[in-house]
Amino acid sequence: MLRERTRVTKIVEMDTAVDFVTDINDTFWYAVIALLIGSGLYYTVRSRFIQIRLVPDMLRSIVEKPEVQPDGTPGISAFRAFSVSAASRVGTGNIAGVAIAISLGGPGAVFWMWAMALIGAATAFLESTLAQLYKVRDEDGAFRGGPAYYMQYGLRKRWMGMIFAVIITVTYGFVFNAVQTNSIVDAVAGSVGEKTTFLQIGVGLVVAVLVGAVIFGGIRRISAVSQVVVPVMALAYLVIGVIVVVLNIDEVPTMFRLIVENAFGLEEIVGGGFAAAFMNGIRRGLFSNEAGMGSAPNAGATASVTHPVKQGLVQSLGVYFDTLLVCSITAFIILLSDPEFGSGLEGATLIQNALSSQLGDWTVHFLAVLIFFLAFTSVIGNYYYSESNMEFLTGSRRILPYLRSAVVLCVFLGAIGSVPLVWALADLAMGVMATVNLVALVPLSGIAYALFHNYSAQRKQGRDPVFHAGDVPGIRGIQVWNGDDVTPVGNESSGAR
Repeated sequence: MLRERTRVTKIVEMDTAVDFVTDINDTFWYAVIALLIGSGLYYTVRSRFIQIRLVPDMLRSIVEKPEVQPDGTPGISAFRAFSVSAASRVGTGNIAGVAIAISLGGPGAVFWMWAMALIGAATAFLESTLAQLYKVRDEDGAFRGGPAYYMQYGLRKRWMGMIFAVIITVTYGFVFNAVQTNSIVDAVAGSVGEKTTFLQIGVGLVVAVLVGAVIFGGIRRISAVSQVVVPVMALAYLVIGVIVVVLNIDEVPTMFRLIVENAFGLEEIVGGGFAAAFMNGIRRGLFSNEAGMGSAPNAGATASVTHPVKQGLVQSLGVYFDTLLVCSITAFIILLSDPEFGSGLEGATLIQNALSSQLGDWTVHFLAVLIFFLAFTSVIGNYYYSESNMEFLTGSRRILPYLRSAVVLCVFLGAIGSVPLVWALADLAMGVMATVNLVALVPLSGIAYALFHNYSAQRKQGRDPVFHAGDVPGIRGIQVWNGDDVTPVGNESSGAR
């Protein structure tokens, strides 16, 4: 009897904590959304829809070869940097996160995810271009950078960079990684049929050990793993999704109509109507594609490219890959299975049930494996963001073994946490981080567009754009780009650029 009372008390306390964090989110996120949409629309108009006009340049930039470092080794390519950011983006946010958005906000949440991707791609271009411009070299000779660095060197406000660095380290290194492991447990439980304490502990230990094996190897090992696992797993998922769409092709027009009608509150699917669809679509869209959060620029800064704008374009493409492809496939699988909203299913369980109803029970196990690998690569991508910012804070790599140990611990703890509480904390941390980054981008946006004009002028001349410090007058704080930092692959004997 005493044990039962204790269990009930813990449940009540957990529900109270979830309600408290959720109430904060519901108020705070209105301000975050206004800032996200307002700034994204401003950047879209100012750049004359750069995220749409320059799609061919995005595709060209992502396949460029990396440059050679001063020590003769190849740098990290645009594709490998893209893979690290995709590893963080393409994870449980695309599967469990989309499922949660639909269960809470109805089909209309999908529309607002799409809208957020189109607007956010302009912000993603801006932040990753600036991250490339203000990147630095670390002790191993590789590049690192991100919002903390452009806050210090571009805005001359190290205190602001330190605030951001602390927030992203906690958000990605600890909170988001707990979310990823939590979703792995959810998927495995759906596969085996029951969530037990033994299962949670076992899965947590396995994931923690594997994560430790990778992150103790640094950015090169992280990018090497990501560039293999992410494309393979994402392609497998997309193929499964396309099969579901083909099998239900007659229902696709009805599905799109349902998405649009629910997005504007024309058809009530869940409680809250338009507001529920809008809020959940925006939140989950941002959690998935991360545009404006200041996370992806940390990966984008590692690339060895000839012009900062190139990596800005690559990261814009990443937003499309994440939301318009992977998230859409998740939404299509769920909606074509004719789910019962409010049935109590959420996260990975909802998408597993949807797949099994379409293709059979084997897909439950397939999805568990898929979520495991995608969440695993998200964890290692998230870790790198915290590593880069910890180096910014301390100026030393001596702290990294302690950081890595703390991340591994959080990965394990996420396996035994509550799904609603973990996601609520992730929402709150994400909103704070996005706010700090977006405030910093506004005064720096003029520099990013000056770089874009430099890039465009060279493209009009038929040249492969190359940037050197001093090419755009008035830019202060550049730490690299001196002309002898890197050499294009295939031109090792040409000397400085």
